Parts: sequence; structure tokens; C-alpha cells
Amino acid sequence: MTPDIWMILAFAGLLIAGVPVAFSLALAGAVGIVAGLSPDMLATLGTNTYNSIAKYPLIAIPLFILTGLIFERAGVALRLVRFAQALIGPRHGGLALVAVLVCMIMGGMSGSGPADAAAVAMVMLPSMTKAGYPKPFSATLIAASASTAILIPPSVALILYSIVVPGVDLRALFAAGLFPGVLAGLALLVPAMLVAKRYGWEGTPVEGAERLTVRGTFREALPALFAPILILGGLRSGLFTPTEAAVVAVAYGALVGLLLTRELTLRDLWELLGEAAIISGVVMLIIALAGIFAWAGTMLGTFRHMAEWIIGLTDNGVLLLILVMLAVLVAGMLLDAISIYLIMMPILIPVMQHFEWNPVWFGILLAMNIAIGQFTPPVAVNLMVTTEVAKIRLEHTIGWAMLFVLAMGCALALVAMFPSIALWLPGVLGYNV
Repeated sequence: MTPDIWMILAFAGLLIAGVPVAFSLALAGAVGIVAGLSPDMLATLGTNTYNSIAKYPLIAIPLFILTGLIFERAGVALRLVRFAQALIGPRHGGLALVAVLVCMIMGGMSGSGPADAAAVAMVMLPSMTKAGYPKPFSATLIAASASTAILIPPSVALILYSIVVPGVDLRALFAAGLFPGVLAGLALLVPAMLVAKRYGWEGTPVEGAERLTVRGTFREALPALFAPILILGGLRSGLFTPTEAAVVAVAYGALVGLLLTRELTLRDLWELLGEAAIISGVVMLIIALAGIFAWAGTMLGTFRHMAEWIIGLTDNGVLLLILVMLAVLVAGMLLDAISIYLIMMPILIPVMQHFEWNPVWFGILLAMNIAIGQFTPPVAVNLMVTTEVAKIRLEHTIGWAMLFVLAMGCALALVAMFPSIALWLPGVLGYNV
């Protein structure tokens, strides 16, 4: 067997054996280096790991992770829920509508699906359960809605995509993700409302909600609603770069929690710094060790060979795009977004260039596929979070998950057929698409 096949087999075998993705990538890369290059080349491991994370835009990832944690601890989700409930009022499916809307707004602060799912589930699940919603339905709806965080800016996954794919403007990606993210949320909302009406689930407000007014709850929710405007407005005006926007988001979240909601203390802030460091460390470890795999694959020509094989499957760009989307969807069921980008993009970039697919549009399609994977068993990181909060087993949610997979799949198909859904806004804003 050729060295690149040895490397791919080693990676697959390590994953099957239960070795964490980061170490599977590193060890498989080392196997490729030894088999195809020279054992002496193992001396490059340190350089490759450093070069993988020594990139200025990556600073935004731990900062946006910290932003999501701060807003969660500051009680922002609860205030958004109260405002949405006062705005919508009691009706069939009312709480389902609230859950989707709050997840989308929270996604515009954290950029992370699991963080979004945790924050909203803690607030919404008790209320939805009291109103008669089955826990499996509620947990799945929140997990699916939280997956829109990967599309609605700021998105940690889109930040990484802009780094992996050369020449892509992160501001254009952020703008391109907005309408598909909203479309995905609406696609989830339609079956949720229909099911709620079918079974007569009442959108009963939380205890004490009858005293809530739109004006009063809007005043409380205003700092949270202003956060996405601050981030996107600053990017559009050129006031700060995407990385600087992450710093602004952290500072703004801290001020909101310490001075406005007063639910965040300096001690909490110190604990959140540690928690964000741990989460960021896991992310950066994957990125760093994936550098070994990427370097070995490039030197051995593994990615080039695989790309040529994919291109050779068919000359029909539409058919190949469907095959690629299905492959990414399956990968999204098993791996996290960061691992998928690091593993698959070296292979897909030549394919994308061969068929002249717009890299911004293609990046949004990949993100939508990965979003679907975040609430599709067996792995389903978002669903793991919400089922843990709901104290139910993951397998109880499979039926509802398939319903929402179909719904978001329809949104994905629309963006694939009509690229202007993603590309119109960045074009209007004057970004390079």
C-alpha cells in the first residue's frame, strides 16, 4: 500500500478505536511521515503544530467562546425569553416560537451551537415542560435551533473556514450567513408550530409572565438585542476587524453582566475565564495537531489524489455537489465542525476550484450541513447538551430529530439552488464575493 493510504487507514482505525480526533490526526500524520518520507522528518512535528495556531485571526475563537459564556451567566437568555413571551403571548406553539427566536439571537452573541443550546435549554425546558411539551420534542427543537449559531454571525466555524480557505473575506462570510441562518430558523419553526397545533400544546407563559409587558421586557432585553448590532455594525463601518470585534463583544458582555443585569460578579468572571480557557484549549489542540496531518497529507500528495478521485467521479457539478453535501452531512453526525473543516477542506478546495464554486457560498453550504449534524445522532453535540439538561436519553429524540433534519435540509436545498440567498447581502455591502 502507498504511504497516503497507510495514513488514511491509520486515521480511520484510531477513530474507530475511540482515540480523540486531535490525537488521531497527529498519530496518523506521524504514520504518513514515517511510511512515506523519513523518520527524521518527525523533527518537524513541533514546527507544524506551532504554525497551525500561530495565526492572528484565531484569537477571535477563544474570545467569542468567552463572550457566549459571559452572556449565559449574565442572565441574558432569561431576559430574551421574557421579552419574546410578552411579544408573542400565549398561543399554540408559542413557546416553540420563543425557543427558536431566542436561540437565533443568542447565536448572534456566542457563535457556538453547544453554548447556545446550554443557555436556552436551562431557561426554556422547564417552561415548555409545564406547558405540556414533551421533553424529547423540546430538547430536540432547542438543539436544532441552536445549530443556527454556526451560520448567524459571529460564527466560530466560519472564522476557521476563512483561515483554512485562502482569499475568503471573513466579513463577507459573516454577511452571507445571516439570511441562510434566518431561513434555517424559519424552516425549523414551521414543523414545530404545526406539531404544536396538531397536539394542542399551549404556549403558556412561565410563572408570573402574565405581569410581563412588551415595553418592560424590551427594556430589560435591550442590552442583549444590541450585542449583535454592535458586532455587525462595527464590522460594517470598519470601526474594528473581526478579531477586534471579539474583544469588543467580551468587554460589552462583561459590562452588561456586571453593571446592568448585575448577575455577574468579578469572581464569576474569573471562573468564566478559566472555563473559556479549557474549552479553547480543546479547540486549539485539535487545530494544532491537525497541522501534522495536513502537512503530511500535502507532502505525500494525499489530498491531491483524493481531490482528483472525487473530480473523476463525474463531470456533472450539480451531482458532485450533492455527493459532497451528503459526505459532509455524514461527517457532521460523527465529528465537530472544527475537525470537519481541518480534515475535509484540503480535499475540497481543489474540487471547489475545479468546478468554480463560489467559496463564500460553498462555505455557507458546508456550515448548514454541519449545523444539521449538530443535532443528528449518533454524536449530535447540541442534542447531547439539551438531553443532559432535560434528563432524558438521546435515543428518545431520534424521531423528532429526523423531522427537523428534513426541515433544515429544505432550507439547505434552497440556498444550494439559489446562491443569491447567501451572496446578496455581502454583495450589497460591497464585500468581495
